[in-house]
Amino acid sequence: MKNKLFARIGMGVVVSQLALIILSWLLSAMRQEGVRSLLSSEGIRWFIGGFNNIVATPLLVCLLLLLVAVGAIEKSGVPVLFAKNHPLTYRDRIALRVSFAFLIIYIFIISLLTLTPHAILLSATGQLFPSAFSRSVVPLLAFGICLFSVSFGVMSGRLKTLADIFESLTFGLSKGAPLIVLYILIVQLLASVGFVFMS
Repeated sequence: MKNKLFARIGMGVVVSQLALIILSWLLSAMRQEGVRSLLSSEGIRWFIGGFNNIVATPLLVCLLLLLVAVGAIEKSGVPVLFAKNHPLTYRDRIALRVSFAFLIIYIFIISLLTLTPHAILLSATGQLFPSAFSRSVVPLLAFGICLFSVSFGVMSGRLKTLADIFESLTFGLSKGAPLIVLYILIVQLLASVGFVFMS
């Protein structure tokens, strides 16, 4: 069901991109002021040569890291903690305590790097926003989620080998692949609109 929805959205974006290419060519041929054609030599060079720079944004990094974190949660068995009809076993309770201990240590380390005077992750003026910390909130959050999830999975016996741990970290990427494709299509369409109409 989700894949069908993503496919329809993706097809809509592709059709919009094609319509924009044709519209930009028509408006440019009519010599509309402030419109650049995607079929011109400049447009083709921009579209092909700038593709990497257009797609490679911090938003893509955030999307990938959040997908890794969500996959780690799912494969490590953390959703069991919130299931009503699934009582926690003794091993699950021990795993939960150890995971929280790791998480508290992680939060303590991040706090030392941000909340103490002259902390490393603060800006040059001592501000939290903007700073190295504010630019890395999503990676820090994703790493904390992965640390909690993997430690719970290992301690509870759901992640037994290194291969299991690695699979838990890649699981979200495989499930979220349609989102990555949609991101690429949508970002390229928005950039194309900017190129055509914002000279």
